[in-house]
Amino acid sequence: SKKTLTTVLPPIVLPSSVISDLTPTQKKLLKYQRCNEQHKKLNQLVADRALKAYCITMNKRNQRDPAPPIPELPSTVRKCFFNILTTNYLFMKKCVLQRPMVPIPQQWLTSMLTMVPQSLMEGRELVVQKLIEEVIEDYEKSMRRFMVRTVLKKPDVKGLEDEEEAPLPVLPLGLDFSSPWRKNFSHAKKKILSKLNVVHPTMKTLLDFGYAAFSSFLLVDFSSFSLREPIDCDSLEANVSLSCSKAEEKILHTWYQRVIGLFSQKALTGIKLHQVDSFYNSVAVLMSNQLRELLTRTVEDFVKLFDSEDRSCLPLFKMTLIVDENNKAFYPSFQELEEAILSVVNHIGQTLQNIQTVHSWLMGGTTTLDTELPSLTIVWTTSELKKSIRDNLEGPKAYFDSYVERYGWLVDGTAETQVERFEAEEHSFDEYT
Repeated sequence: SKKTLTTVLPPIVLPSSVISDLTPTQKKLLKYQRCNEQHKKLNQLVADRALKAYCITMNKRNQRDPAPPIPELPSTVRKCFFNILTTNYLFMKKCVLQRPMVPIPQQWLTSMLTMVPQSLMEGRELVVQKLIEEVIEDYEKSMRRFMVRTVLKKPDVKGLEDEEEAPLPVLPLGLDFSSPWRKNFSHAKKKILSKLNVVHPTMKTLLDFGYAAFSSFLLVDFSSFSLREPIDCDSLEANVSLSCSKAEEKILHTWYQRVIGLFSQKALTGIKLHQVDSFYNSVAVLMSNQLRELLTRTVEDFVKLFDSEDRSCLPLFKMTLIVDENNKAFYPSFQELEEAILSVVNHIGQTLQNIQTVHSWLMGGTTTLDTELPSLTIVWTTSELKKSIRDNLEGPKAYFDSYVERYGWLVDGTAETQVERFEAEEHSFDEYT
């Protein structure tokens, strides 16, 4: 209390020796300083006593007996409460389900139908109508379940385990248009047009040139191989090499000349000086991809000739069966035939390997396009051809083995030895006949 604190703290009295030497103003300042010190001591004393009283109170509270547990409700009361809770939930759910609901907009259904090809809907009007009704039913069902899930919370009580509770839908993922975007969009578009070389109008023209020249063109026309007479390995390699040379010459005089003519004009409109090298590199990559794709399609078309499921396109190879005293074999051998067929892939892969880049041609350099066949394509082609050759040569191998087994003794000297031995022996007339 205030009285107790006053008895503890004596009144502020200055020493007489000090007072006699001070002016009235100094006395006032000194008294003010002593008053502040006394006030701090008073606050500290109040805080200490409050802390002591708090500790005493907490000790007494901890020494009390624990509060008795809350008594459980009787089972009959608890069961009645749960029944009321279940009944109320089912009633409110029924009310929510009976609320009027906005139907699915007809525009949505029309938009969905426009995505279905017209050819699939012709003559199937009843099926389409049934599907639309099913979509409407699913929409209404999902919307009602969503309303129940949003408005009500199913209590965790016995009897409601089988009640369906649809999860709340997540927010749609996509662009956020909550803030103005036109300025950012325009800036991004301008930046793309200035840095992404593939969107330059010249690139589109270059793509059109490539599509017009290569979409239905192959270096070698393999479709006529199965229509010709049997061909030997040397003729096969010569024909493929000649076709590749003619195709390369045609490409250089048509497509390549159009490309050079395009860049001889004002093809760099909008390209800044420091972007010229990057732009020409993009042009070189695009041209390389076009030529590499042409080589890949030609190789794949050659592999299709040996498709085991379509033997009507198999090429016919001329092979000779050589039989003499010391040798019985096919010419060319199976290994030589395989090497000749695989050499076709090498001839195709060596085509179009010395075409200059546009920048090199304009500047008088020697840099060429990278048109080498991908290693994965070469590995796949070699594997497929070897497998097809092995499968298609099983018949000739079986024929050769059967021929050697049945008639080999006639040409390897065995028959002649048997005749000479028979003549040297003495036999009766019946044995000679």
